[in-house]
Amino acid sequence: MILVISSPKVAQEMFLRHDLAFSSRAVPHAGAAGNHDKFSMVWLPVSPKWRDLRKIATIQLFTTHTLDASQIIRQKKVNELIDYARQCGKNGMPIDIGKAGFTTSLNLLSNTFFSMDLARHASSYSQEFKELFESLLEMEGKPNLSDFFPLIKHLDLQGVFRRTTYLVNKMMSIFEEIIDGRLKDDNVKDDVLSTLLKNVENNELTLDDVKHLLLDLFVAGTDTTSSTLEWAMTELLSHPQAMEKAQLEVEEVVGKHGYVQESDISKLPYLQAIVKETLRLHPPAPFLIPHKAEKDVQLCNYFVPKDATIWVNVWAIGRSSTVWTDSELFYPERFLENDIDMKGRDFELIPFGSGRRICPGLPLGYRMINMMLASLLHSFNWKCVHNGTNLTGLDVEEKFGLTLQKVEPLQAKPLLK
Repeated sequence: MILVISSPKVAQEMFLRHDLAFSSRAVPHAGAAGNHDKFSMVWLPVSPKWRDLRKIATIQLFTTHTLDASQIIRQKKVNELIDYARQCGKNGMPIDIGKAGFTTSLNLLSNTFFSMDLARHASSYSQEFKELFESLLEMEGKPNLSDFFPLIKHLDLQGVFRRTTYLVNKMMSIFEEIIDGRLKDDNVKDDVLSTLLKNVENNELTLDDVKHLLLDLFVAGTDTTSSTLEWAMTELLSHPQAMEKAQLEVEEVVGKHGYVQESDISKLPYLQAIVKETLRLHPPAPFLIPHKAEKDVQLCNYFVPKDATIWVNVWAIGRSSTVWTDSELFYPERFLENDIDMKGRDFELIPFGSGRRICPGLPLGYRMINMMLASLLHSFNWKCVHNGTNLTGLDVEEKFGLTLQKVEPLQAKPLLK
């Protein structure tokens, strides 16, 4: 049985009253590629192994103290994004916002985790990573006959499992090379990989655990962040008054020639409202990763049998006219009039999930998207480029998969102030 939840009231009932009963995962055939489901914090059921991984993520990797200590790294990578955009502006060249955001997100994570860049703005290597991650997310979100007819799963009629296995193995080989290099290096580095390898030394994790955890963190923290940045810029280019208002707010806080810092974000309520409104209309994943019922449950007026698969449709909740006034309208001001946040307690807006399965990387992702967006708005004025024209015909078509992508990449020219 498959149940789709498109109501914040039912989602609240699910996550507050029956969170443990719905805490397991319905693992698609693609999720088992490379045995990822046996190690992944995303796909493992609630169990001692899952709790250990979750504890490491929340206590060792994403605490406020840990993130504050590494913010200088993120500042440097965002400055590199601004330098790249400035060079493009001087040359009169547009930039691919999604690609630039992805390169920045990838390097933000790779420097936090490995103390190294994995890509450069001026190279094609970041695009290869982007296509790799997008393909992986597309495979895991693609309707697959193997999930509907388990008896023929071994035939892999659509080749989804085979393709996903190739992609997972490719990512694992990258992580293996980095880990092997670190194990041979006598220089001690203060980064996430060092922390994880200490857990391996203490027999709290295995190397396989580390590699699969890195896969979860990179896939969740790069493509979703860059797509949110791209959607935010798309909406702001379509609503120039909102862009101007955000730019004035950032300038008042940062000054005309200053640099945006993470500590400034809390002083930028309108910018935060833009991010929330973007996530309401364009959540990183239109459906939360599927849950599975551990037992029979009475959910509101519905009987949910054991082993049922539950999809939470956050895209539909975000656009519901019964929940939101002018639900299809991009209107950040709505979030200045209420205290709704994205921490999993306001069920009108749960793009990162709720309960035990809420995304542990939310604190880092929120910092990254706000920093990149504020810096781009503060440093430049922007002009959209679409088939040789400006704003007319700006594409807002969505491509559904495990994540929500723009069909046509956003090209925009940074205009020097």
